[in-house]
Amino acid sequence: MIPAAFTYHRPASVREAVGLLAQLGEEGRALAGGHSLIPMMKLRLAAPEHLVDLAGVSELKGIRADGGDIVIGAMTTQHELMASELLSAKIPLLRETSLVIADPQVRYVGTLGGNVANGDPGNDMPAVMMCLRASYQVASQSGQRRIAAREFYQGAYFTALEPGEIVTDIRIPVPPAGHGYAYEKLKRKIGDYATAAAAVVLSLRDGNVASCSIGLTNVAETPLWAEEAAKVLSGSALDAATVKRAVAAAEAITSRFPGKFPDSMEDLLTLPGVGRKTANVVLGTCFAGAAIVVDTHFRRVTQRLGLATSDDPDEIEREIAVLLPPPEWTGFSHAVTFHGRKCCAARKPDHENCPVANLCDSRDI
Repeated sequence: MIPAAFTYHRPASVREAVGLLAQLGEEGRALAGGHSLIPMMKLRLAAPEHLVDLAGVSELKGIRADGGDIVIGAMTTQHELMASELLSAKIPLLRETSLVIADPQVRYVGTLGGNVANGDPGNDMPAVMMCLRASYQVASQSGQRRIAAREFYQGAYFTALEPGEIVTDIRIPVPPAGHGYAYEKLKRKIGDYATAAAAVVLSLRDGNVASCSIGLTNVAETPLWAEEAAKVLSGSALDAATVKRAVAAAEAITSRFPGKFPDSMEDLLTLPGVGRKTANVVLGTCFAGAAIVVDTHFRRVTQRLGLATSDDPDEIEREIAVLLPPPEWTGFSHAVTFHGRKCCAARKPDHENCPVANLCDSRDI
C-alpha cells in the first residue's frame, strides 16, 4: 500500500504543466484530485516516476456562463459543483450527480476533470457529460483542441487524449428551460462506485417529448450514449408501448460487450445484494438506463416538469411512497424531493416530521 518513489512537480500554469508533461514523456502523469491514480499507485498498478500536480493551476478552476454554454474548469471540485448557484439554476443534473459521488471528503478534493478524463467506466460524470452533449477542451505543448464527450471514450481507461495532453475545461450547452432530469445509481454500499447508473435529460412540448438524451454508466467498457432509446421516446407521449421499446433499445447497446454483464434476468437476480423484489428497478436502472422509463424516474421527471398526476400534496406523497424503493433498498441512491425541498436528517431539523422521512437515506446527501 506504499507507492513506488516518484518526483513531485507543482506547476502554476497550464503552459508550465504541459511543458513538464512533454519533457517527462511516458514517465510523467498529471494528477488532478488523485482518487483514481493514487490508489493505483498504492497497489503498484501504476508507477509513474514523475507526478505533475495540477492543483496549483488557478486557470483550471471556476464555473462561468459563456453564451448558451456553461464552462467548468477541469480542477473544479465536486463540492464546488454542488455549491454553484449557476449550475443549480441551469444544469441541476450536475449537482444531483455530484451528491452521489463517494463521500464529502472525496468530493472536497475530487475534480470534474479528473472524473471525466480518467476513462474509468465506473465514474459517474462521463455518462452525464455524454447525456448533456458536453465537450472537453484539451491542451498540450503543441496547442489546443476540443473533443466531444461522445467521442472521447474508447475503452476501459482508454480515451482520445494523446500523450502530453490534459483536459483544461468542460463546456456544456444549457438544456432547455423547464427540462426534466434524473441520475439514478445502483451501488453495493453508500459511497461506492456505481454497479450501474443512468442519466436522463428530457423536455416536453404539448405533452410530447421534444428532446431526450440518455447516458449509461458502468454497463460496458465505456460510458454509453443510448441514442436509439432517446429516438424512440422523442415525439411520444411516453405511453407504455413506446417506453417498452425504449427499454429494449437501451438494453440492446449493452449487448455489444458480451460476457461483461448478465445475459438474463435470472442471472441478474443472483448478483450479490440484488433481491427479487428489486428486480424491476435494477432492470430499468442497469440496462434500460433511461430513467423516465422506470416509474420512479418518470415520476421524478414529470413532477419537475409540473406534470404530476395530482396537485394534492398528500396524493403526491402516496405516489412517491409507492414508486420509490423502500428504506431497506439502500443500494439505490435517491434524495427525496418533497414540497420543493430536500429531506435529509443531517441537514433538516424537521426531518422527523417529513411525511416521507422513512424513504430518505440521509447518508446519500
